[in-house]
Amino acid sequence: MNSAIRLPGIIGPNALLITAAAVPLTGWALHAVSLYKQIADGRKDPLTDLPCRPEFVAYGERLLGTRRRNAVHVLMLDGVDFKAVNDTYGHTAGDTVIQTLGRRLVRWSSGRKALAARLGGDKFAVCAVIPPSAALAEITALREQLRQPIQHDGLTLRLDVSIGIARTAHLSGEDMSQILRGADTAMYKVKKGEVPFPYVATRDDACAETVNGRRAGRRGTHLLADAA
Repeated sequence: MNSAIRLPGIIGPNALLITAAAVPLTGWALHAVSLYKQIADGRKDPLTDLPCRPEFVAYGERLLGTRRRNAVHVLMLDGVDFKAVNDTYGHTAGDTVIQTLGRRLVRWSSGRKALAARLGGDKFAVCAVIPPSAALAEITALREQLRQPIQHDGLTLRLDVSIGIARTAHLSGEDMSQILRGADTAMYKVKKGEVPFPYVATRDDACAETVNGRRAGRRGTHLLADAA
């Protein structure tokens, strides 16, 4: 009975100290979680919820440091005449096209060791581990999936994409930024009709001339060159 009476007296001060300390800790923990979420959200494209370039490059660099390096494929994807969708049907239709492509890329990537990202506008990238013997067939199948028409507000919107491919096995010693440049150059060649799809980037493609880090010939780079 006496011990039962003394027990609250013994626990009480400690309990108060613990409680007093826990309140600010809980507040800081909640703040930290909220801050982390804001940072994470800031790294995602708000329209598609896909990662942006920094996270994509970091993901690729991690893969390059593994034994899977020689099976890594980097794809650069650019919409064909997507501006016409915006101009003809409005920005809502254009957003629907971008979101649909994002979802299709996520669906394709989810069954593989892969990450899809939106780099801006109608440009996307994918970094995937694919057995070299099956890569071109799988990428060709992806292209067909992305080209499937979509329905929007009673309209049928037809899609097309240009895809450039870079194989890390062909670009040994190059970092992710250089490999991505190779895929971008390959995509541009396909888009301009200089080479047929599928086209795999060469080392010359990965070392293509740039203007302030952007592939020479990309829209707006002539202005950067003139300014320099």
